[in-house]
Amino acid sequence: MSKTLLYRLFGVGRMPAQWRTSIESEGVVLFDEGIGGSITYRDFIAPGRRSSWRKVAFSGSIALTKTRLLALQYANPAINVPLDDPRLHQMQFSVEGKDKFLVTFNANLFHSDWSGTIEYRFRTSQAPALLKGLGKS
Repeated sequence: MSKTLLYRLFGVGRMPAQWRTSIESEGVVLFDEGIGGSITYRDFIAPGRRSSWRKVAFSGSIALTKTRLLALQYANPAINVPLDDPRLHQMQFSVEGKDKFLVTFNANLFHSDWSGTIEYRFRTSQAPALLKGLGKS
């Protein structure tokens, strides 16, 4: 899978050193950086924000370790859920096409004052392996 232009030119979407050190100590199962992604908000309401539908593209990275799923939007954590966290079972994981890893969840799963649906899509050739690694295949 090709890396994003921002990654190739400027390194945008590279996993920062502190996150990389953390995931390496946990035992990396799957990892990809400099990948294209998007976040879609559906019927979303949060303090000071409201959107019936909004989609935002980004360059980021994703990692599955022996203890958690970590996905970064640019250098910021988008998904950081331990594998033994009960909220992980309330998230839906799937693969769109051959190369898009989709994570869908209710916005109030992580923020009690949010509502609506959040969808993260990560374009990675490791999408089927991520799904299998999470035991969702």
